[in-house]
Amino acid sequence: MASILDDVRQMAKGWRWTHRPLTPRSAEPWAGDPEPREFPTGWARTPAAKATREAVLRYVFRPIVWSESQPTVEGLDNLEQLAPPVLFVANHASHMDTPLLLCSLPRSWRERTAVAAAADYFFDVWWRPATTALVFNTFPIERTGGKRATTTARKLIGDGWNLVVYPEGTRSKDGWLGRWRHGAARLAVEYGLPVVPVALRGTFATMPRGRSWPAKGRLPVSVRFGAPIRPEPGEDFPTLSRRMQQELARLSDEDASTWWESLRREADDRTPALTGPDAPRWRRMWESSRPLPRRTNGRVWPSS
Repeated sequence: MASILDDVRQMAKGWRWTHRPLTPRSAEPWAGDPEPREFPTGWARTPAAKATREAVLRYVFRPIVWSESQPTVEGLDNLEQLAPPVLFVANHASHMDTPLLLCSLPRSWRERTAVAAAADYFFDVWWRPATTALVFNTFPIERTGGKRATTTARKLIGDGWNLVVYPEGTRSKDGWLGRWRHGAARLAVEYGLPVVPVALRGTFATMPRGRSWPAKGRLPVSVRFGAPIRPEPGEDFPTLSRRMQQELARLSDEDASTWWESLRREADDRTPALTGPDAPRWRRMWESSRPLPRRTNGRVWPSS
């Protein structure tokens, strides 16, 4: 019996449990483009799946997020004059970001919103895409970029769906904004979509990489929706992408101070950069791991 168990353990160690490429990251620039893969997620937008998702978000994830942290949601009035489809563009530092953002949206918006997710991570093993597509209405996006990366996004926009996009393409390793990709700006320019910046603060301190549950103590987190950014006539996507980054930084500054102070710093070109301080990694992580100040006692269960 012991011999059989040893054989099973040995086989488990050598078995490839995922379909992620074996190419080392250092060699990826010289590797050929991977073969395109199709990840059907249309089933996740059927009436039955939508009803299941709303129940899971409203009665499972919302109580968990609101009881294990102390969320503050601001700026929802910026959605009042908008109609789908729009792009929600946010910074990304935690697995907590998506449920926090979706549960902060009014139900009418949440029901028409899909979330871009990395194809090489969330659509790897069979159970992960099935779970995330059902619960968060995720769709795959290739982190390698190019037009093929946004094929599904284009189809969803054509069907009138809002999209949540994290232009960094992955969670921040130190809590600060990482490399910014231009896919969202390309889509906004191509389709003339309004872009709603969403500043997420405190999620890295509450649930950074490596944690599967929020830290104890109901640490404060913040979600702030900004005014829509619209592509201007003749504007190219790099220019729009810079405006998106600048407004996200100003919005984060507004959340940390006041609307008026953030505007004054913006006018003086003194808006704090979301890329963080030019310091050693330990110092950057120490700064981003500092919990947000508590604003109010808050409610464990949200009123809406």
